[in-house]
Amino acid sequence: MEDTKNFPTMIIPQGTEVAVNEQGQLSIRTPGNLVIQNSGVYSVIESGSGSVRIDPEVQVEAISVEAADSCFVAGELTAWRVHADKIILEKGAQANIMLQESQTLELDRNARLVGNFASEKELYLMLGRFSRQLRDLPEGLFTGTRRESLPKNGRTLPPPSEFADVDKQQREEMLALIRVIVERELAGKVGDTERQALEELLGLVRSGNEAALAEAYAGLLDRVQKPSSDLGKGRAMLDRIFG
Repeated sequence: MEDTKNFPTMIIPQGTEVAVNEQGQLSIRTPGNLVIQNSGVYSVIESGSGSVRIDPEVQVEAISVEAADSCFVAGELTAWRVHADKIILEKGAQANIMLQESQTLELDRNARLVGNFASEKELYLMLGRFSRQLRDLPEGLFTGTRRESLPKNGRTLPPPSEFADVDKQQREEMLALIRVIVERELAGKVGDTERQALEELLGLVRSGNEAALAEAYAGLLDRVQKPSSDLGKGRAMLDRIFG
């Protein structure tokens, strides 16, 4: 009995929501301050009226981190989006943040920040401008990424005149944005039929075979029963590209 007294006590404050999504990612929403002392993969980490802190030597991966006040990083954080009044990286901290939404950003000179886009539009435009470089990255650079099968119909791309409404740079930027939208859609809760259709669409977007994409995208998107508003925008962009 004496040994059990030395165990740490976990307190879940009133109003805290803890859940696990289909991908096994933990979601924590609490009204007060939140301190993460355990490494893991999270969906949402949220402090409604306080701060979020990631302790030293703790590795956290999250889709979204939100704090009414500050987000303190003393360990390692990889996140798609961080929204806080202040983002503070302490000595030795490392953060990979794609979308950084804050009034103040403070970095210790021994801390490291990668990413730091101010908005989704800024990120999408950057992906679009460097879409060719992204396609040319070595295939083994990202472990665990399966190779998408390319269409084998042997057709060549339509001449530029068929895409007269959208110039080359705009088309590349829009296709990069569509790729991100579909990837985010797949990360959410979708049925098996919808997932198959979205995976086929993503494969076509990644392949660069615009002739095959032009022929197939409408039918594939018709199989998605309840498309998000972002996916609707993606379809509108494909309509514009391919007329």
